[in-house]
Amino acid sequence: MLRSVSLFLLITAASLAVPYFYATDPAGFERWLAGFGDAGNDGRVSELRMAAEAEAPTPVQAAAPLGRKVRLAADQRGHFSGEFRLNGRSVPAMVDTGATTVAINRSTARRIGLQLAPSDFRYQVNTANGPARAAGAVIRRLEIGRIAVEDVDAVVLEDAALNGTLIGMSFLNRLSKVQVEDGSLMLVQ
Repeated sequence: MLRSVSLFLLITAASLAVPYFYATDPAGFERWLAGFGDAGNDGRVSELRMAAEAEAPTPVQAAAPLGRKVRLAADQRGHFSGEFRLNGRSVPAMVDTGATTVAINRSTARRIGLQLAPSDFRYQVNTANGPARAAGAVIRRLEIGRIAVEDVDAVVLEDAALNGTLIGMSFLNRLSKVQVEDGSLMLVQ
């Protein structure tokens, strides 16, 4: 009886450790998994490998989730970009530590469910492209990987003033760590 309980606890602990090990070191997990091969395992290792590959970020995705950490690789110009979720909608965005708030254009605002009237564009802001009219907004939930921040201040600019989304300090200041290391930007909540 004790042997059965011990064996059960050992199997349970090992099954809980596999996702953690994969999340903290996907390459190490792949090497470990490859050591088992596919012969004589009734397909279980192949199923694990397929599940691990399905969870692995695709080459198009710049963000590599590591628990409540995300590492963004720099592009050719040295910018850090990734797929963020704003109010549940996927939005490609670039991290901009020089931006006070998250900045989105009007089309993106509509797509994520923000309704703005022309009278809401009452603020004058200075952008890299010159002065522009802006509206204040709050993004209910902004996420990347497993990092999620609620009620993030944002500015909405007309489409002509901003053609992408910038993730500024109104999001970054709510994280416990934002650091460049080894050519990547590490975000930690």
